[in-house]
Amino acid sequence: MPACITSHTGCPANMLRLKRSAEILLRRLDIAGSELSILLVDDAEIAELNRRWFNRARPTNVISFGQHYGLPGDAGSQIVQADIPVSRRVVPAVLGDIVISVETARREAVQADTTLDHRLTALMIHGLAHLMGEDHELGPDEAIGMARVEMNLAEFLYKEEIMADLCINVDHIATIRQARGTDEPDPVIAAGIVELAGADGIVVHLREDRRHIQDRDVELLRQTIKTRMTLEMAATDEMIRIASRIKPDIVTLVPEKRRELTTEGGLDVVNLEAGLTDAVSRLHGAGIPVSLFVDPEESQIEASAGTGTDCIEIHTGRYADAATPDEEDREFEHIVNAARLADGLGLRVHAGHGLNYRNTSRIAAVSEICEFSIGHAVIAHSAIVGLDRAVKEMLSLVKKGTPE
Repeated sequence: MPACITSHTGCPANMLRLKRSAEILLRRLDIAGSELSILLVDDAEIAELNRRWFNRARPTNVISFGQHYGLPGDAGSQIVQADIPVSRRVVPAVLGDIVISVETARREAVQADTTLDHRLTALMIHGLAHLMGEDHELGPDEAIGMARVEMNLAEFLYKEEIMADLCINVDHIATIRQARGTDEPDPVIAAGIVELAGADGIVVHLREDRRHIQDRDVELLRQTIKTRMTLEMAATDEMIRIASRIKPDIVTLVPEKRRELTTEGGLDVVNLEAGLTDAVSRLHGAGIPVSLFVDPEESQIEASAGTGTDCIEIHTGRYADAATPDEEDREFEHIVNAARLADGLGLRVHAGHGLNYRNTSRIAAVSEICEFSIGHAVIAHSAIVGLDRAVKEMLSLVKKGTPE
């Protein structure tokens, strides 16, 4: 992975946030292929590094080691130059290392009346500016130039959605209802609880066979959802007409088989590109953004871009179902590569299917993925702990990488 974070402290910082922030900036600087190491230490360890490499036996808040030069230092090489085309820039395989003292960062956060996470991000940006070749110690002009670089990076970062969104699929609330043919539990009420728990959106799949979510549900959810509504559906004339009338915030086109228990794979966009292009066009004509649910395969991602879709949702089922750690690693790499390819093609990247409380945090670290759609695991867990707590625990994994 381009950014690797290691902590030598019991720091309560959100390392997932720091990792995603670093990778977003690496992409911004067109050096996403370079590896960046971030090490969180205490004052004693950073003081020893200062003594060993810089002849100053005191702790500092951050130091950088520019691996491009092959020597440690407060400044790395000037690897990003505005007047050089990206294709001609020399991008090192290893950018360097940033070492941050959490103890000093915590004191500075208190003094500045900010959070530890925000202070760590600012120090990461400072270290990254050094690795870009900036050095405030060379003189007043250089200090001003470095401050400008840091300000630009910080402004860009805080305009971005650093952490991924979590949208909860409430289909299986309706599954329980339909099992008894009654009107309880109501997915509309469940959606309200999910939103109050902090989720970023609600997902429902209106299947052609109406096995769980009903037309009535979709109508009422459109009227009551306060966050945003994702409507999953097949690319059929009937569903396109319904979506065009309901106008969800986004439609996710998915494959459907009448006898499947759940969606078994992604769309075959390569072979269905013409029909999907037409469906995307019709939905766009109704003012509705579109996402395509696809397997993490290069050919499917490239074909998706050709349809004019706004977004893809990567099918994470093979990763979730992996029987061995090696298989999980392989499937994870497929997802990472697919997300990077899609992001490079200008597509927004979502992910979902089979994700649960054990396997989500690893995927949440993929900074190109900006939204997760998770349903069954949350609804199943809610039967034990309640819907509010189940949503909050999943939110913690997506936003922090650790359960609360």
